Amino acid sequence: MRGADDQSRPRDAAVAAAASETALPITIRRLSKAYGAVPVLNEIDLDVRPGEFLTLLGPSGSGKTTLLMAIAGFLRPDSGSIRFGEREVVRLAPHRREIGMVFQNYALFPHMDVARNVGFPLRLRRVPANEIARRVEAALEMFQLGGFGGRGIDQLSGGQRQRVALARAIVFEPRIILMDEPLSALDKQLRERMQIELRQLHERLGTTTVYVTHDQREALTMSDRIAILDKGRIARIDTPRAIYDEPGSRFVAEFIGESSFLDAEILDGECRAAGSIVRARHMPASAGPCTLALRPERLRLLGPGEGEEMNVFEARVTGAIYQGDTLLLQAVLGDGSPITLRQTTRSGEVAMPAIGAPVRIGIAIADTVLLAGDAEGAP
Repeated sequence: MRGADDQSRPRDAAVAAAASETALPITIRRLSKAYGAVPVLNEIDLDVRPGEFLTLLGPSGSGKTTLLMAIAGFLRPDSGSIRFGEREVVRLAPHRREIGMVFQNYALFPHMDVARNVGFPLRLRRVPANEIARRVEAALEMFQLGGFGGRGIDQLSGGQRQRVALARAIVFEPRIILMDEPLSALDKQLRERMQIELRQLHERLGTTTVYVTHDQREALTMSDRIAILDKGRIARIDTPRAIYDEPGSRFVAEFIGESSFLDAEILDGECRAAGSIVRARHMPASAGPCTLALRPERLRLLGPGEGEEMNVFEARVTGAIYQGDTLLLQAVLGDGSPITLRQTTRSGEVAMPAIGAPVRIGIAIADTVLLAGDAEGAP
């Protein structure tokens, strides 16, 4: 499913055309895996489009890495189908699937220099030596590693090793690339820079890419679509913006971004939460309990006379923390529900409300999200 107003990220027309001809779709049907009596994958259905960057996101134990290893062929599912294009691969050995793979620990060969590491997949395929040299050099240049071919792996920084692993994964021009948390070992600044580089690389190559991470911001930054896994099932799959704006369940809203949650109820066509009537862009169709999810950055401190076209809550400040680019304001509503507001700051204009001060907090109707039914359940 796709968000109607948020299509996959635009890509250069020539690259998109090339991707449509060379990239492969991945089709997964009723894929299951259990260890003893514990199910890890529970009849997964998933379609990865040709040339798409799809991220598998979820907490530890959700099944995301198991699913990636099944796609790669390092793990045999108990049942189900995996197709690359029209080819069934579920019983095919990993080296016969022709995929590029980047592991969390990079899996580089310490006894080989950079050039031999990058050229290893080509030597396995018996590519002529002069062609290997040409393609290795081109791959190293692509990853800003020109002149590094003779260096040992132990002479490289973490970011350079990561680039070597990526160069090795793409040097034989695979039609599918799989990545298992390849940035997790990097420091925050380098990790954020590499997220942009990986996204740009994908836009140049147009290769079908499946990426595993537990980092929500990484998934939002890099993906065409995100599949959120929970207990071996796909809880939600859509574009980053669609998932963020309309999470569909409390689990997804908690896992993607920050939220404050308020108990709410639909009665006689109206929604009430924390003593206020709440209007939302999408109202649950049936009466009964529901949950109001409030994104901190979409809440506003209101001045006198403001908030006529908003949902407004009366609150009392319990904490205010200056964090440089934002002010984190903690408050409690009249019914005792805690709420968090995050607003941007400008030099010399940061208003720090006093602890205990009364405030009015507003949120636009379009930004108000109501989660129907069992808030902890699937959408």
